[in-house]
Amino acid sequence: MSGTAIPVSVAEGYERWAATYDRNPNPLLAREERHLLPLIVQSKGERILDVACGTGRWMKRLSECRAVFGIDNSNAMLQIARCKAKATPRFAQGACEQMPFRDRAFDGAVCSFALAHFSALNATAKELARVLQPGSDLFITDLHPEAIAQGWRVGFRDGSDLLEIETSAHPATEIVRIFCAEGFGCVAAESLWLGEEERELFDRSGRRAHFRQACAIPAVIVFQFKRAGVARNHDTSERALA
Repeated sequence: MSGTAIPVSVAEGYERWAATYDRNPNPLLAREERHLLPLIVQSKGERILDVACGTGRWMKRLSECRAVFGIDNSNAMLQIARCKAKATPRFAQGACEQMPFRDRAFDGAVCSFALAHFSALNATAKELARVLQPGSDLFITDLHPEAIAQGWRVGFRDGSDLLEIETSAHPATEIVRIFCAEGFGCVAAESLWLGEEERELFDRSGRRAHFRQACAIPAVIVFQFKRAGVARNHDTSERALA
């Protein structure tokens, strides 16, 4: 982001961003999806939880091959997600630190570009351990710490205002420590750089001159965790709410 940004809370930021969130090309989301989609598709989980699902990007991608549920605290983002849902919507509005789902309701989860918005990361990790089956894969992505160190921020334009959403950046070592303490094993922690596949998105957004500079540092960090223990059979109906 360039220019002077106005800081806003997570709640206000996503309420204001919802209407235009899907309109502007986002190379970070494209790079994340290029890496992560094959991994999720290859995972064995049939009931996937999209944590902080936003406008339902991952729910839309996965709904044809998985039963996908979404939770988000922003009503405005969920309204967009509900409009895009092809199948019966499976959404819950609420905080990810206290989710309205039964124990072991899911056997897979994805949390995309939201971790830095969770100030109580320990509580989020504990809740994910509670709602996930043993043996479940948990995929987490976020803006890379190196990109943050270079001044990259979560922000957008709302009319003439340039807004920056508050974050609580967590070092990679802290993320691994917290989730491992709640019964997850860290399968992988990878850094992703933008590539030629994202060049067109820079062109479309009028930021061609920034492409090479953006490619010079890691843009996205990806974690894959596995919930410890042996999976058991569970209710395969759509009843996941507590």
